[in-house]
Amino acid sequence: MDLIEKTVSQDYKYKGRIINLRVDDAELPNGEPCIREVVEHPGGVTVAALTDEDELIFVRQFRYPYGEVVLELPAGKLEPGEDPLSAGLRELEEEAGAVASKYTDLGKFYPSPGYCGEIIHMYGATGLTFTKQNLDEDEFLNVEKIPLNRAVEMVVNNEIRDGKTQAAVLKMAMLKWMSDTAE
Repeated sequence: MDLIEKTVSQDYKYKGRIINLRVDDAELPNGEPCIREVVEHPGGVTVAALTDEDELIFVRQFRYPYGEVVLELPAGKLEPGEDPLSAGLRELEEEAGAVASKYTDLGKFYPSPGYCGEIIHMYGATGLTFTKQNLDEDEFLNVEKIPLNRAVEMVVNNEIRDGKTQAAVLKMAMLKWMSDTAE
C-alpha cells in the first residue's frame, strides 16, 4: 500500500527566530484532500557525556513551556547548515565545560513526528576533560553528574521526562553494557 502524502500547497502562518508554522493542503494516498499543520525547526543535538567514573553529565534548566526545571543532557539548536557533531562539541563545552576525546553517533530522534519536523542528533562522548562553562547570555543552568545506572533508573521511574535525554541515556547504557559483556 502506498503511504506517501503529496503536498499541494503551503501557507506560512508564522516565521520566527526558532520555528516556523505552516498549514499545508495535502493529498492522502487515496487521493482525498487533507490539511497538515507543520512546525519547522532547524534541528538539534544532544550529548550523553560519560565520565571515567561512569557518570553522565546533566544540566538542569527552566523550560518555559512546562513552567518547571527540567533535567536534561547538554543539548542545543543547530545553526543553519551546521554539522550536528560540531554543534554537539560546542554545546557540551558551552553548557558543561567538558571536551571529549571520543564521540559515538547514537542516531537521530524525532521528538514529535505528528506535527514537527525537528530532528535531534544524539551523540555519546567519552574521554572527558573539563575546561570552563561558556553559557549564552540568556542561558541559566546547573551542571550535575549522575551515575549511569542511576540515570537509567530515573528514566524508568519517569524522573527524567525529556524524550531526547531518555533515548540517549538508554542507548549509552546499552552500549556500555554490550562493551562490558564483550570483554
